[in-house]
Amino acid sequence: MPEAETSAPSTPSAPKGAGAPETVAARTGYGPVFAVPEFRAVFAAHAFSLLGLVVSEIALSVLVYDLTGSPLLSALTFALGFLPYLIGGTLLAGVADRFPARRVLVVCDLVCAGCVAVMVLPGAPIAVLLAMRAALALVAPVFQGTRTATLADVLGDGELFVLGRSLLRILSQSALLAGFGTGGLLLTVVSPRHALLVTVCTFLLSAVLLRFGTRRRPARAHPGQALVRDSLRGARQVLADRRILVLLLLFWAPSMFVVVPEALAAPYASGLGAGTAGLGLLMCALPVGTIAGELFAGSRLRPVTRNRLTLPLVSVTLLPYAGYALRPGLGWSLVLLVLAGAGSAYTLGLDQWFVRAVPDELLGRAMTLNTAGLMTVQGVGMALAGAVAEFAGVRATIVGAGVLGTVVCAGLAVAARRTEHGGARGE
Repeated sequence: MPEAETSAPSTPSAPKGAGAPETVAARTGYGPVFAVPEFRAVFAAHAFSLLGLVVSEIALSVLVYDLTGSPLLSALTFALGFLPYLIGGTLLAGVADRFPARRVLVVCDLVCAGCVAVMVLPGAPIAVLLAMRAALALVAPVFQGTRTATLADVLGDGELFVLGRSLLRILSQSALLAGFGTGGLLLTVVSPRHALLVTVCTFLLSAVLLRFGTRRRPARAHPGQALVRDSLRGARQVLADRRILVLLLLFWAPSMFVVVPEALAAPYASGLGAGTAGLGLLMCALPVGTIAGELFAGSRLRPVTRNRLTLPLVSVTLLPYAGYALRPGLGWSLVLLVLAGAGSAYTLGLDQWFVRAVPDELLGRAMTLNTAGLMTVQGVGMALAGAVAEFAGVRATIVGAGVLGTVVCAGLAVAARRTEHGGARGE
């Protein structure tokens, strides 16, 4: 049964569709977002769960390698972070709308903590470790989709929502930069299984923050069908809307191409003679550009300017990869990656268009589907990059990703322009 809704807090949030109050929306910068107590709880919970997830990925990979001596099985622990997303995001998406959001988020955190706790058990076989890793990835799209839909309740669907989503992405990119280093240092002083205990604690802390830091809200939709059937029906409804479909493709297509240099960073660094230090810089350049682009767009550009730049920016965000045709050295390669990362600031405008295009009763399922699609296309993009590079070479593969990706994104931008209607998406 849906939980009873409590009285509204005295924050500048607004219901979905209403937008943020003008006094808040007119201000530029992230300060007003942190003024919302519920968002602070969501942000802190996201930080803890990210820390735990990154540490678990490193610790589990090391643990599997220590137990088996197999590079294949060690790499498989990372691959299992991508593959189940599509299953969970498609077959379990209905959970995001048919149960109260806070309950879904807390239960997901507890399930994740339980899965990692099983990994910690001495003598747990490899099959169990990999199964628990797959279970984490199965739950992740439901959690992330529900959390994003909850942001629309907490912050409205206007400027606060856009900046709130931006802050969570910035935190995710920052975790990539800091988390692997933290995990590596942790493994120098404790065993992999003990490091996994950190993940259990961070998931539990996230659950506590979400349970006591966010308010109860009723479910968006009442269950009328079996979960899987309801999830598939919701996915069909989302994909049947041409506007929503084009916006989803605008999220997915750049993500599929942008990961190509990351997937090929090791052989590219080797070709440059850059060594492990160069490899580390190449892996960091794209997240650094992404953080810089989002921070600049969120703190310096007015909402109307961001909206106007969304489609031009998404059309050129992959173009820097074509610069690899000039055979740049390490320094210029880093510049090209930073530029490509900065172009991802187009997502600030796209976020608002998407949340306003999706009917409220489908919002959780749409966000879950978006998350599943993003992770799936990134995994596919990495696999295709490796396959193509076997025949075409590393540099040509990156150049091809830049050229083909630019053509695809420009075409989708034209399609998005044609599907615009009403004033909400272009204000």
